[in-house]
Amino acid sequence: MVETVIYCTKTCPFCTMAKRLFDSKGVKYKSIDVGTDSAKWADLTAKTGRKTVPQVFIGDHHVGGFDELSAADKRGEIDALLNA
Repeated sequence: MVETVIYCTKTCPFCTMAKRLFDSKGVKYKSIDVGTDSAKWADLTAKTGRKTVPQVFIGDHHVGGFDELSAADKRGEIDALLNA
């Protein structure tokens, strides 16, 4: 299974939902809290062009935020990315 990374903050409900989605699939993921680290937040913004969390990466693929993650999961795309 490819590496899964969730950039998040501790208080974000959408971050919690993204983690729960992966937990329900038994997926191990790396959670990077950018909430208190302006350098990490700036790196995330530079990497994605977005200033919101969560931002989800599966391997080198930027899935996006929770809305994109949920929609991709409903289309069956997440399992394919995880097993690529």
